[in-house]
Amino acid sequence: MKSIYSAIAVLLVTASIYAQTPAASESKPAVPPTNSAPRKVDKAAAYYHYALGHMYEEQVAVYGRSDLANKAIEEYRQAIEADPTSGYLTSALAELYAKTGRIKDAIVEAQDILKREPNNLEAHKLLGRIYLRSLGDVQAGQGSQNVLKLAIEQYEQIIKLEPDNIDDHLLLGRLYSMPSQYRDYQKAESEFKTAVKMQPDSEEAVTMLAYLYNEEGDTKRATQVLSSIPDSARSAKLYSALGYTYEQQKQYKDAISAYRKAIELDRDNLDAIRGLAQNLLNDGQTDAALEQYKVIADANPEDGQSLLKMAEIYRKMGKFDQALDSLKKAQSMVPDSIEVPYNIASVYQAQGRYDEAAQVMQDLLKKTEKPDNNYAEADKNNRAVFLERLGTIYRENNNTQAALDTFRKMLTLGNDNAERGYQQIIDTYREGKQWQQATDAAKEAVLKLPQNRGLKMVYAAQLADMGQADAGLQQVKAMLNGTPADREVYITLAQMNSRLKRWSDAEENLTKAEQLSSKPEDKQYVEFLRGSTYERQKKYDQAEETFRKVLADHPDDPSALNYLGYMLADRGTKLEEALSLIKKAVDLDPANGAYLDSLGWAYFKLGRYELAEDNLIKASQHIGTDPTVQDHLGDLYQKTGRLKLAAVHWERALQEWNKTVSAEVDQTDVAKVQKKLESAKVKLAREDSSNK
Repeated sequence: MKSIYSAIAVLLVTASIYAQTPAASESKPAVPPTNSAPRKVDKAAAYYHYALGHMYEEQVAVYGRSDLANKAIEEYRQAIEADPTSGYLTSALAELYAKTGRIKDAIVEAQDILKREPNNLEAHKLLGRIYLRSLGDVQAGQGSQNVLKLAIEQYEQIIKLEPDNIDDHLLLGRLYSMPSQYRDYQKAESEFKTAVKMQPDSEEAVTMLAYLYNEEGDTKRATQVLSSIPDSARSAKLYSALGYTYEQQKQYKDAISAYRKAIELDRDNLDAIRGLAQNLLNDGQTDAALEQYKVIADANPEDGQSLLKMAEIYRKMGKFDQALDSLKKAQSMVPDSIEVPYNIASVYQAQGRYDEAAQVMQDLLKKTEKPDNNYAEADKNNRAVFLERLGTIYRENNNTQAALDTFRKMLTLGNDNAERGYQQIIDTYREGKQWQQATDAAKEAVLKLPQNRGLKMVYAAQLADMGQADAGLQQVKAMLNGTPADREVYITLAQMNSRLKRWSDAEENLTKAEQLSSKPEDKQYVEFLRGSTYERQKKYDQAEETFRKVLADHPDDPSALNYLGYMLADRGTKLEEALSLIKKAVDLDPANGAYLDSLGWAYFKLGRYELAEDNLIKASQHIGTDPTVQDHLGDLYQKTGRLKLAAVHWERALQEWNKTVSAEVDQTDVAKVQKKLESAKVKLAREDSSNK
C-alpha cells in the first residue's frame, strides 16, 4: 500500500497536470446554459478530486479491482462538479469509462464534450478508438456497418483537426478500404497517397498503398509504388509485399526472389517463408516447396495449414500414405476443420478407396447441415463444393445414379453452384455415354438459368453432337456481340467445328479467339487448342511445333506435356523424350487416367511391358469406358502372349465406340481394332480345334 507521503505526492503531481491544461484554467462551454445562473467554479476542489481519481485509476491498472474503478469514477465526477467548464476532466472520465469497459458511458461523455466543443481533438480520438475496438467485437452485418460508418466519421474529423499526423491518414485509408457499403477506393487511395507524400520512406504507407492497388487488380501500379523504395532501404516487410504483388501477376520467379530477400533480412519471418513455399509450388518446384513447408512445420508444430499444404503436395506426388499422415496430424490440431476431412476424402478418392472417401464426405455434409436449410452464402458455396466432390467419387466408382442424385442437390444452392451442378450432371451422362439424357439435362439447364451463356453453349454443343450441327453452331454464333466476351464464344465454335472436322472454320475461330486473348494463360489455352486441331488433322509437324511453343513459355503445363508426349509415342518417334514428357505430366497429376494411359502406351512402345501393364491397368480403373485404353490393353496382352485377354479388351473397345457419338470416333481406329479382333478370333479358333 502506498504511504501517505506518496499519496500526497500523487495529489500534487496530478493537480499540477490538471492545472496546466487550458481547459482547467480558461476553458468555457461553447454554448452557455440558458435560464440558469452561472455555476461557481471551485478549482481547488476540482484539483483535489481529480488527483484522487487519478490515483485510484493508477491502482486499477495495478490491481484490476472494480471497486477502485468506481472510486476513480466518483472522484472524477466530483471534480467535474467542482469545475464543469473543464473539457480536460470530462475527457479523463470518458477515457476511464473506455478503459474499464463502460463503453456506452464513455461514448455519452465524449459526445457531451463534442456538443460543447465540436473541435475537441481528444474527444474525437477517444470515440474513434472506441469504434475501432467495437469493429472487432461486432459480428458481420448491419451492426458492423454502422460502427464502421461512425469510425470513419470520427477519423474524418480527426484529420481535419490534425492534418499532419501520418498515422491518422493511414488509419482512415484502411477504414475506407474495408469491405462494406462504405468502401471507397478513391478516398482510400487519397489518404494513402497523402501519407506517402508526408513520409516517402514510410514502409507502412507504401505497402498499404500497394496492397490497395493489388485489391483493385492494378498490380502494375502496386509494383511501381513498392519499387520506388531503393533496394538498400527495403525491409523484410516490403520485400514480402513485393513478393505478394508479383504473385498476383503470376510472375512466380520474381515473387520467389522477393520472398528470398525478405527471409535473408528476417530469417524467422514465417509469413515470408509461407509466401516462398506457395510461389515455389506455383512455379512447379514441388520438392523445394515441400522443404519450405517442412521448415514452417518444424518452427511451429501447431501450424495445421502447413500440414495441409504438405498433404496437398504429397497427394500430387502420388505419395498418398504421407499425405494421409500429414492430414491426420492436422486433424488432431484443428478437429473442427472442414478442410482436413475434405482433403482426406480427396486422397482416398485418388487411391481408389471410394467407399471410405464417400463416407468422409457424407459425414462432412451431415456435420455442416442445417435443419432449416437456412444457409449463409459462404455455407451454400461450401456445401456445393462438398456435394461436387461426393458426386465425382460416386461417378468414378461407376455409381452413376448416386452421382446424379448428388449433383442435383447442388441446383438449389445459387446460380454459380447450380451452373456447376448442371455441368456435372451433363458430364456424368456423357461419361456414361447416355447422350440423349445429357442433351435433355443441358436443355433443362438453359430453361432454368436462361441468362447463363456457358450453359447455352454446352446445350448447343450437345445438339451438334446429336446430329443437329448447323442448329448448334447457329445458336452459338448468335451469342457474338462484339465484346471481349466473344473470346469464349469463338473457343466453343472452334471446339465444335473441330469435332465436326470442319478444320478451316475451327482454325479461323481460334485466330479470332487469340486476338481477344489478353492474358498469357488465355493465349496459352488457344495455342493448346490449335495444336490439338493440327493433331486431329494428322498435321503432326505443325502440332508438335505448336505444343513445343506452349511448353517453351509454360514448361509445367500437364495437358501440353501429355498431348505432345502421347503424340510422339503413338507415332513411335523420340520415345525417350515422349516418356520424359508424359512422366512429368503424371507427376503433376498422378491420378489422371488419360495421363496414365499415355504413360503405359509409351512404356509399351519402348518394350517395357511390365511397366506398361501396370500403368494401363491403373488408367482402366480411372477411365475404364474409354475405348482407347481398352485397345491399348488389348495390344499389350497380344504382345505378351495372352491372346484371349487381348480379344476381351478389343471387344470391349468396340462396344464402347459403338456407344459413342460420331464426333468422338475415328473410324480408322475402329477399323483397326475390328481387324485385330477378327484375326485374334481366327487364331483362337484354330488353337481350340488343334487342342481337341
